[in-house]
Amino acid sequence: MKSKFIHLIIGPILFLVSLKLPLENLSSEGQAVLACTLWVAYWWITEALELSVTSLLPIVIFPLSGAVPLEKITSSYGHPFIFLFMGGFVLGIAIQKWNLHKRIAFKIIEVLGTGKKRVVLGFLLATAFLSMWLSNTATAIMILPIGISVSAHFNQDKVFSKNLMLAIAYGASIGGMATLIGSPPNIIFAGILKQSLQIEITFLNWMLFALPISLFLLLFAWIYLTRFKVDPEEKKSSVILDDLGNITTPEKRVLMVFAMVAFLWISKDFLWVKLFPKLDDTIIAIIGALSLFIIPAGSGSREALMNWKAAKSLPWGVLLIFGAGLAIASGFSNTDLTVWLGNQIGEAKVLPAFLFSLLVIAGINFLTEITSNTATASMLLPVLISLGLSLDMDVVGLLAGATLACTCAFMLPVATPPNAIIFGSGQIKLKEMMRAGIFMNIVSVLVIFVLSLLLSGVLAGGN
Repeated sequence: MKSKFIHLIIGPILFLVSLKLPLENLSSEGQAVLACTLWVAYWWITEALELSVTSLLPIVIFPLSGAVPLEKITSSYGHPFIFLFMGGFVLGIAIQKWNLHKRIAFKIIEVLGTGKKRVVLGFLLATAFLSMWLSNTATAIMILPIGISVSAHFNQDKVFSKNLMLAIAYGASIGGMATLIGSPPNIIFAGILKQSLQIEITFLNWMLFALPISLFLLLFAWIYLTRFKVDPEEKKSSVILDDLGNITTPEKRVLMVFAMVAFLWISKDFLWVKLFPKLDDTIIAIIGALSLFIIPAGSGSREALMNWKAAKSLPWGVLLIFGAGLAIASGFSNTDLTVWLGNQIGEAKVLPAFLFSLLVIAGINFLTEITSNTATASMLLPVLISLGLSLDMDVVGLLAGATLACTCAFMLPVATPPNAIIFGSGQIKLKEMMRAGIFMNIVSVLVIFVLSLLLSGVLAGGN
């Protein structure tokens, strides 16, 4: 409690000192944005307050310090990408409400096989697929009980149980990389790029870029996790999955809405652009969410597929963090701070662009072992725009690589909610998680670095 109070005091002190520093060639508005950003970033990193509470701070200090007008700051909290993510959350809640997630997971495992190595692969892919559309936290919470139940079928084999738990954690993180709504940093990246550089990242463009990287990491994770020796009984041992019975009417209808939304997201740029030129990813997400409140569940039930009581469990705090990140980006783009920061780091030009990019990806990857990936993306992506422009780099590729790096923290329980959730199962020790995770971290840094260079061209699309 005492250390938290100290952090609470240091934040505003840091703000006041930064506001009074004699910074040449930087306007008072730009300096105010810098001071505000440092205060918010410090409270985020130290968790002096809950992350979502700190995310309200820009609404107060940005306008009062003269950094950015109140209207521009508050508009960031209503950015279209926030509503895109909100629609995705509602869809995820409906999938969970009607247990469709369990049927999807079991079906994937049935198709791939029920031997030990195939079960690990099944859980890795099932968790990753769900995490593409649901939050990684919700996905890990939903899949963990299934994993513990399956582990019991193999007489609590410690090596298998450990790898099964890690497969759930890794799948939740890696799968979230593949879609715009899969992980908070992805949507922050798209919003900041739109706000600062007027470059629009569509749902399809992001998938074309990130899905190959995600699939490569999933394949590596499976090979890495299943390198244990196969015992003679491997072919005889298999897991018996729960019988879920026939698919219910509510499940079918949620699945239809899910398929419709995914299809529209992927096809809108080449199938619907002439008929509905204003159709975008956010509108599609909200159409999907609204339809869940309208379509009846069926099977004799009078309720709809979704109701507000269930929807109130939306992670509103995450949406506030998005808004704060976009508010900071607005401050950068509406003042001369971006240009000033670029001029201050001229010394970095001694580094080759590829080495600078690698260092950024590695640094962010290990930073997010102890900080929130959402807060890290919100803090650093606006700064990286300045860095990239000053170094004449591919800014989109640099930011995309940094964004993916925010999600690939596999070492510590505090790094991501999926890590914490599977650590809480008691089936894996801290040393085991760190030993497996550090190698995954290093490989993910290299994979993201190489593939983001090769695939970054697909992100800009028609821009």
